[in-house]
Amino acid sequence: MKVLIQFEKKPLLFQDPEFIISCVDPSSFIACFKDIENALKAGYYLAGFLSYEAGYYFEEKLRENKIYDFPLIYFGAYRKPLRYEICSTPKYFQNNLENVQLNITQDDYSSNIQTIRDYIAQGEVYQITYCIKLMFKFYGDSFSLYNFLLKEQAVPYPAYIETDQFRILSCSPEMFIKKESTHAITKPMKGTWRRGDNMISDIAARLQFQYDFKNRAENVMIADLLRNDLGRVGRGIEAPKLFEVAKYKTLFQMTSTVTGQLDRDISMYELFASLFPSGSVTGAPKIRAMQIIKELEREERKIYTGAIGYITPDRDLFFNIPIRTLLIREGIGEMGIGGGIVWDSTPQGEWDEGMLKAKFLTDMS
Repeated sequence: MKVLIQFEKKPLLFQDPEFIISCVDPSSFIACFKDIENALKAGYYLAGFLSYEAGYYFEEKLRENKIYDFPLIYFGAYRKPLRYEICSTPKYFQNNLENVQLNITQDDYSSNIQTIRDYIAQGEVYQITYCIKLMFKFYGDSFSLYNFLLKEQAVPYPAYIETDQFRILSCSPEMFIKKESTHAITKPMKGTWRRGDNMISDIAARLQFQYDFKNRAENVMIADLLRNDLGRVGRGIEAPKLFEVAKYKTLFQMTSTVTGQLDRDISMYELFASLFPSGSVTGAPKIRAMQIIKELEREERKIYTGAIGYITPDRDLFFNIPIRTLLIREGIGEMGIGGGIVWDSTPQGEWDEGMLKAKFLTDMS
């Protein structure tokens, strides 16, 4: 198992683990967290991921008695990471993506958006992050594809994972949580806007986006949810920055920052049970949103909207939220596409936003 974490341009390479901590059977879920604690006490670094579906097993109402074909938890235990030197990507890249297609028709998508709006009208939820998937065939070197995608659209929280069974290529712009000693920071992302075609229209688009009522309402709703989740295990919870706009190749995205103080030695189970999955990928209120997601989405999200990162023996940690993330297994690839649905969302508007988010990959096909 190899894990390359390149968060905030400080790349760390974890390779040749001493052992793997993994879980596909929920009956061993708690035991995995005990193994994580024991590994940290023994001085190991842990690097890997939690799938979105791991979030079901922090909440009794969501648990299912089933065996998964993709891990809920997957961490390698390492003596220490290596400082990874970023090499320039070769100019030539062999495009080996074929048969790129969605797992849903636009008519069925529109019907599901209307169902979500009905739930909102009934007062059951305020927002749902609803996801669909791009499916494709891939032949070639997955690490070359990862580097090519990063070169085409740089992001602050990329990661690459390689095992005997699968490859994960995460070109994520979103932080889940960073903990250093007792200080914790999370940056929920919610809100997307198309960039302009030239410098003037780009400036205008950014300003329109920053003050757009719908996007600000979506963003502050999730920031409030993260303040509540972090407050379950922390203190001194603040939101020092709201409605920050980040610029990417084809789009703008809106983030807010939530901070707090945690016990230095907080258990990993307690921390993840409070925060995972992030409210930015579920909606609010979280548990009801996750129930509706399970009802409407056609397949498991797997790595998409879970968490990828590492934990140090000192219990510092850093995780992204794997959006813009490809999962490749035996030549078959998938990538989730999601958006926050609120009362004034329209099926066509949400569809267009999803296609914009996927453009960095669909432009290759």
